[in-house]
Amino acid sequence: MKRYRETTAVDGLSITLQPGEVVGLVGPNGAGKTTALRCISGVVRPTDGRIRVVGYDVRTHEREAKQRLAFLAELPNPYELLTVWEHMQFVAIAYGTEDILKDRGEEILHRLRLLDRRNDLVLTLSKGMKQKLAAACAFIHDAKVYLLDEPLMGMDPKGQREFLEMVRETASGGGAALVSTHILDTAERVCDRILVLSRGRIIAEGGLDEIRHRAALDGGRLEDAFLTLTESEETAE
Repeated sequence: MKRYRETTAVDGLSITLQPGEVVGLVGPNGAGKTTALRCISGVVRPTDGRIRVVGYDVRTHEREAKQRLAFLAELPNPYELLTVWEHMQFVAIAYGTEDILKDRGEEILHRLRLLDRRNDLVLTLSKGMKQKLAAACAFIHDAKVYLLDEPLMGMDPKGQREFLEMVRETASGGGAALVSTHILDTAERVCDRILVLSRGRIIAEGGLDEIRHRAALDGGRLEDAFLTLTESEETAE
């Protein structure tokens, strides 16, 4: 649970990620998605409750938990006076994973179409390229859990496709990802399981068929079920 004075941003939220899973976190604006990810990552301290990452409590074993996390914020704020490669080196040094950068750094930049900008200052990058840089940095330490908050914002279609393939590859290797997104087509296509949030609470959870069943729909896309569920929740409130 997370409260801000009289406002409850996250209310009794319980999320468990299994190795190999990509889980979508969807909901209207103000549903608590970003707050939930910030609490899990340790950026924001929850008002109540416990968070464990691969067995490590984020509050009592913060270092061990964060070493196993990769958090891609909705609005990344990279160090603009470093070059692209220097920024990646900085992140790798912080996590003690210089070997991963040495072995895979150029490949990651190539896949995200940033290799030819490796020696450019970050301040010269477009918004979409800065998002790609933040995404690249998420893959240069040995994370087991990926927290991705609107990760595709500003990326071009090829970059989006490549990034999502990298997320799926990570899951295939035993990692897990929690992806907050408003792009419901992406959630439907990429995620193994979907959590629908409204007013800080989970109102539906499962695969697409389970979400449809919860919305009392016989078919249709995730968007149809999402709108039915969230509009019903707003009416009930």
